[in-house]
Amino acid sequence: MQVVWFKRDLRTQDNAALAHAAQCGPVLPLYIVEPELWQQPDMSARHWQFVSETLIELRQDLAYLGQPLVIRLGEAVEILAELRQAGHLTALWSHEETGNGWTYQRDQRVATWCQANGISWHEFQNHGVIRRMSTRNGWAQRWDKFMAQPAALKPTLDALDLGLGRLPTVTDLGLENDLCTDRQTGGRSAGVAFLETFLNQRGEHYQRAMSSPFEGATACSRVSPYLAWGALSMREVSQATELRRRNLSAGQSNWRKSLRSFTGRLHWHCHFIQKLEDDPRIEFENMHRMYDGLRPEQPDSIRLTAWSSGQTGYPFLDACMRSLHATGWLNFRMRAMVMSTASYHLWLDWRAPGLVLARLFTDYEPGIHWSQVQMQSGTTGINAVRIYNPVKQGKDQDPTGAFTRRWVPELADIADPFMQEPWAAPNASDVIGKRYPERVFDHLEAAKHARAQIWAVRRSPEFRSEAANIQSKHGSRKRRSRKPNKTVQSAQLSLPLEG
Repeated sequence: MQVVWFKRDLRTQDNAALAHAAQCGPVLPLYIVEPELWQQPDMSARHWQFVSETLIELRQDLAYLGQPLVIRLGEAVEILAELRQAGHLTALWSHEETGNGWTYQRDQRVATWCQANGISWHEFQNHGVIRRMSTRNGWAQRWDKFMAQPAALKPTLDALDLGLGRLPTVTDLGLENDLCTDRQTGGRSAGVAFLETFLNQRGEHYQRAMSSPFEGATACSRVSPYLAWGALSMREVSQATELRRRNLSAGQSNWRKSLRSFTGRLHWHCHFIQKLEDDPRIEFENMHRMYDGLRPEQPDSIRLTAWSSGQTGYPFLDACMRSLHATGWLNFRMRAMVMSTASYHLWLDWRAPGLVLARLFTDYEPGIHWSQVQMQSGTTGINAVRIYNPVKQGKDQDPTGAFTRRWVPELADIADPFMQEPWAAPNASDVIGKRYPERVFDHLEAAKHARAQIWAVRRSPEFRSEAANIQSKHGSRKRRSRKPNKTVQSAQLSLPLEG
């Protein structure tokens, strides 16, 4: 009996573990709902709701192949031991997972148990992340080679006489419903629809519109949650994008630019996950250790709450956070801004606001998330220090104020010219401190203080020595190719897949 353990690969399409297991015997497709995982501080109800919807469709897709998904609730080793004792486990098959610290430790326990009980555990590469890399040299070429391989074919499965099990609810898992009213729907079919409409309708102005929180909601692909939880494979997204690019006519210059940009972000998606795969500690520790102790370990709870609830007194920043609460999504530039503001202007250690954002992003991908959290906090040691000005960003990215007004209705009486600086409006005293909060920081003074603190560390010779080691291990390698589907990569870029 071949047990295929689904984790962050919730699909039958291009599933190497499933395809190979079916060649070796009858397949038991298994998903283990682990209550302890869902109690981790980076997990949330919106994650489980998205995963549940995806699992429902996965069960149906597997039923079409011959055997529906089997769901069990409990600790992974205990569930596997029960299956083995009942004669339902001869070999274990799965994709390699680069998850959070909890799943990393769980996989270590499973590996130990398999070895002790004579169970072969076969793991397959899931996307462009490569396990046990000795050097980053040649990584991009290996990414291209993997993505060009044919997708794994769907097998035919034999029906098993085994209870399927039920999906627990948010309440069963002890999760608080976080009221993500406009969350994207889970399931492979929804992901396929987003990909198809992006490549054929919505994506023409992706390159220009991706930085706008208003236009980006439509112009961006929005396939990120389906990649994060594995309803879509990176290979099928990459191949579909390349096929669309090849079929463009000579006059479709906007499409050509946008698809080239999107392909670059597919590379960056895996580039950032590779960092966590190579160095799991960066979920918890500063990548560059000379930043240890720079910010207070215990966050200012008042400032953290104001930031996380969209009550900082900075309209555009607050609009972004409120939008994120309701939709589970932000475009990349706004993700960078809200994290930068928490780390620089509010001077919060990145771990606490990083956990807030992890719970809010429906597309939470630990490798991308923690690499980006550190990058936007200035603690990697190898990336440019970017301190986003929340007032300027509002003026630049929401020039009409439409996005801000939608999410911050308290400012209805503030005239357009003062939308991003309502404290300067003639009627400010009627609104500020009454319907809308006073600013919790001065953005110019806070940025000045943060910049001085960060650069005081970066100027030391010791800093440069460790930064060189980090660059050698984690930095991207510049690469030039004449082929249109290849991207030039630079260590200073910070653009993973955005939505």
